[in-house]
Amino acid sequence: MEKFSTIDYVIFFVYFIVVAGYGLWIYRRKKSAEESSNDYFLAEGSLTWWAIGASLIASNISAEQFIGMSGNGFEVGIAVAAYEWIAAIALIIVAVWFIPVYLKNKIFTMPQFLNRRYNETTSLIMAVFWLFLYVFVNLTSILYLGALAINNLMGGEYFHIIMLVLAVFAIIITLGGMRVIGFTDVIQVVVLIVGGIATTYVALTLVSEHFGLGKDVLAGFNKLLEDSPQHFHLIVDKPTAESSQADINKYLMLPGIGMYLAGIWIVNLNYWGCNQYITQRALGADLKTARTGLLFAGFLKLLMPVIVMLPGIAAYVLYKNGALQNEMAPNGNFQADNAYSAILGFLPDGVKGMALAALTAAIVASLAGKANSIATIYTLDIYKKYINKGAQDKKLVGIGKLTIIVSIVIAVLFTWNDTLGIGGAGGFTFIQKYTGFISPGVFAMFLLGMFWKRTTGTAAIVGLIAGFVLSVFFNEFAPTLLGNETWIYTAYPNGKGGYEIPFQICMGLAFAFTMLLMVVVSLAGPQINPKAFELDKKMFRVEPSVMILIVVTVLLVSALYVRFW
Repeated sequence: MEKFSTIDYVIFFVYFIVVAGYGLWIYRRKKSAEESSNDYFLAEGSLTWWAIGASLIASNISAEQFIGMSGNGFEVGIAVAAYEWIAAIALIIVAVWFIPVYLKNKIFTMPQFLNRRYNETTSLIMAVFWLFLYVFVNLTSILYLGALAINNLMGGEYFHIIMLVLAVFAIIITLGGMRVIGFTDVIQVVVLIVGGIATTYVALTLVSEHFGLGKDVLAGFNKLLEDSPQHFHLIVDKPTAESSQADINKYLMLPGIGMYLAGIWIVNLNYWGCNQYITQRALGADLKTARTGLLFAGFLKLLMPVIVMLPGIAAYVLYKNGALQNEMAPNGNFQADNAYSAILGFLPDGVKGMALAALTAAIVASLAGKANSIATIYTLDIYKKYINKGAQDKKLVGIGKLTIIVSIVIAVLFTWNDTLGIGGAGGFTFIQKYTGFISPGVFAMFLLGMFWKRTTGTAAIVGLIAGFVLSVFFNEFAPTLLGNETWIYTAYPNGKGGYEIPFQICMGLAFAFTMLLMVVVSLAGPQINPKAFELDKKMFRVEPSVMILIVVTVLLVSALYVRFW
């Protein structure tokens, strides 16, 4: 890729100074003499609906989306947008039914929810699990993938320097607490969207020019539809005996109608509704503000495929028609994950700097959000409960800041020489591998805990273990032990000499059997668990302004599915 020009560096450094300066201003403007722990970790009452929504998206979108989802767009097409568009519906469900339960019961952390609803054992197990997951999987993979992506843009010679800059930038933002993260994320999202749209604009213009249609974005998009109509179907066809391995692989990744009955809901509802990293932004607000922020995030999710997926499809069409050969296959091998960076190579001076700022914004916001969640869980669920029960707010905030620095330093140490093998596994695969197996059990535990009073603490622990065991069983052993064709699943050849059940179908099966097992175990207990939450219909009533946002989102998602089914 061409080197950055002076204007690119100027734009990037202006972005850096504006975000850091705005964060410092927010911190000093609202800092009290005695900052409370709830204010520091949750920005209690400080975040507006637009700050909550922007912060959710800034924390959600990172290097694995820009690189991984763009690569999936290259391989499969628009079907991968299901993750984003179903997320918009999942955010409606979380806003209407999950958040009222959290806010009414003054839940500030997910382990606190488990302790309040079940028992201390379940809470402690999950607190330790989430800490390890966030530090050794999420922080490390975001830092590694982010440094790798930016390093590739800058010529491939600055990996470790970039890693350190990202880490320091994230620490600067995170030390200000959730209030600073929330409000600086507004700038991060604006930069992310503007830079992303600029890249998509250039990608569609490249397509238009390649086919002799001039610099016409709409003509470029129409050419994508005309040249590769198979890349614009949301539902991947079920393989037949005549299907190629490439088509089977697409179905294993996104198993058609089946995924809408199974894994995609578990992935999204668990991520957006039972995840400290995400829900933390809404837990310090009142109900209307929290709901509006979540729905605003859902609306922004509808835009994300335009930013992170369309450039991948454009790269596919260009590569298919003889362009981008060197960029897509530098060693003579097809490289789908190079799709996004291949397009970035054609950005004009100035826009390249904006694209670099957009990528950096996505990475830093994700790192800051994760580090803040790590600090919140460790300080409130480990330190305050087991190490120093009498700790005052000032001490808790200090421990939180120390935890942030330590967690990011650990992430740097483990990614410096890729100790965990993230590069070998592929970043997106690395994250899914360690989080996907636990999602069915965790989501079942939260869902029944919120809405079925009979669910017991014993059932929660059984569900957590069973969800993991069943996920491993269906993913790794079911085809060999039960056969490739049963009444509940079909396994397909994976091109590696074995057979696989699509991952999302595995999640659905693990979740269904875990729920059944938890119900059976709970039926052996008291009719109403004394630790059950009190629910009433008033909690779930939706104000007219919120209902309008819900209707608009549902109509937009419906229109997208009608158009691209």
